[in-house]
Amino acid sequence: MKRALLLFAIAIAAVAQTRPTPPPDFSGIYQGGGPINNIAEGLKPGETLPLNAAARRILDSRRSQDDPQASCLPSGVPRVAPYPWRIVQTPTHIFFLFEGNIHSYRQIFMDGRKHPAGDDLDPTWYGHSIGRFEGKTLVIDTVGFNDRFWFDFKGNPHTEQLHIVERYTFDGPNKLVNQITVTDPGAYEKPFTVTFTAERAPAGFEIMEYICQENNQDVEHLQGPTTVGGDPARPQGTLGIK
Repeated sequence: MKRALLLFAIAIAAVAQTRPTPPPDFSGIYQGGGPINNIAEGLKPGETLPLNAAARRILDSRRSQDDPQASCLPSGVPRVAPYPWRIVQTPTHIFFLFEGNIHSYRQIFMDGRKHPAGDDLDPTWYGHSIGRFEGKTLVIDTVGFNDRFWFDFKGNPHTEQLHIVERYTFDGPNKLVNQITVTDPGAYEKPFTVTFTAERAPAGFEIMEYICQENNQDVEHLQGPTTVGGDPARPQGTLGIK
């Protein structure tokens, strides 16, 4: 009898070891996690953006009033608005729901599909995103962008060759670190990586209705080059997480 129980326990342990570990739950409300003022703020100390000459000319020509986000258009990737956003996680999809601008959303396919090929990949504001888990890290691979959004308020550009890989990992219960690798041979001389941290909202916090497109009267008051006072760092909003 004891031998039978021992063999049964060994079998149960073997099944438990072969059972896949469930992925972490990223569901929740966050703020931050991407560039707002200047994507270069996420570089390591001493690094600079490897803009090519054509992209530098585009950057130098941009003015605040030309920012697509100021006209209520989507922020693109990896830029975030200074407002909260929510992750909704399911077995087959992950959705990013944004409070700001037009209540837009990102859709990440988690069902093992590949990116569309050739003409089936239509250029869009948020691109085509496929995701997977590597241990406790959520990896999102995105291609198929249009060239209309800016990386940040400063106006750093990109082309339709843009390819972004994001790696989301928790650093404690309230910090979500996003390591972003940007590859765009049309605008940058080499790939570069930036890191931003999102804060998880306190329990009971909800995203709110935010209407931009109905009556935006501020664009005409945006004048001058795309710089921010004290550039590069204007403090971002906070959800009160210490």
